[in-house]
Amino acid sequence: MLQDPTEWFARRTFHHRSFTDPLALADAKRDLGQTVSVCIPALNEETTVGPIVEGIRRALVDEVGLVDELVVIDSASSDGTVAAARAAGANVHQDREILPDLDPLAGKGEAMWKSLFVLRGDLILWLDADIRNFDLRFVTGPLGPLLTDPSIGYVKSFYRRPIGDGTETTLEGGRVTELVARPLLNMFWPHLAGLVQPLSGEYAGRRTLLEQVPFCTGYGVETGLLIDIADRFGIDTIAQVDLEERVHRNRPIGDLSRMAYAVLHTAMRRLASGGRLDPSLPARDVLLQFDVVGGESHMQPMPIEVRERPPANSLAGDAASR
Repeated sequence: MLQDPTEWFARRTFHHRSFTDPLALADAKRDLGQTVSVCIPALNEETTVGPIVEGIRRALVDEVGLVDELVVIDSASSDGTVAAARAAGANVHQDREILPDLDPLAGKGEAMWKSLFVLRGDLILWLDADIRNFDLRFVTGPLGPLLTDPSIGYVKSFYRRPIGDGTETTLEGGRVTELVARPLLNMFWPHLAGLVQPLSGEYAGRRTLLEQVPFCTGYGVETGLLIDIADRFGIDTIAQVDLEERVHRNRPIGDLSRMAYAVLHTAMRRLASGGRLDPSLPARDVLLQFDVVGGESHMQPMPIEVRERPPANSLAGDAASR
């Protein structure tokens, strides 16, 4: 029987203020004999990736030893992202250079999946590279439940998401979540309806868990991971932590439409694989969008590549070589 999301919410929701002492978390990590890797997938984020890396390195690597490894997985950035990350103290890998025998795919999920083959930590935390109000709670918050409760294997972050032009701000961020992801989860996976930010980009998990699930290569990665982890390990292995507020670059509506399409595509694949949707239905990899030029609408076909990588532990030779 699927668990009531209200009961899950009451037991598995934490606040970052419960994990504000990095020294205590570092001691817990050493007592457990665990190591921690922080990974930042990045594409053209030179203005924010440096301060994020420097803050983690200085306070959590050098001072207290909570973080053992700090890595940026770059997806062929055309700006100064790589230089900024290295100058701040991160090890940088190009996603296309990891597992080079595989045909390269595009997207955030691809970078995350490939990171499993270069990271060494027992606990892995992924952070988005565009956080403008970064502080240590973005690291200590998601790691806290993993270091204090062995029954928790995967921790999602949630927060308020301001949106605006800098002069007027509202808390109406997270538009793809509210218009697409939340209705989908409530309708088809109601046991996951207690997740405040199912598409948040800051989350942590145990390697032993993460290597057993597939990764969608694009913006469907968060949706796919939630569904697959809950299906394979049970909803109780998932927790969430309140980080209060996250400020980042708000994307234009056209970008959000493509993100929403990837989320829908991923959800439909999971419904089909679970026997809840006819798998023979066509799944288009092109989203038709429109631009207005000279007062006329012009159709713009946008390819949306939704591919999937298998569980990392299914590539036994590559996992062993790591």
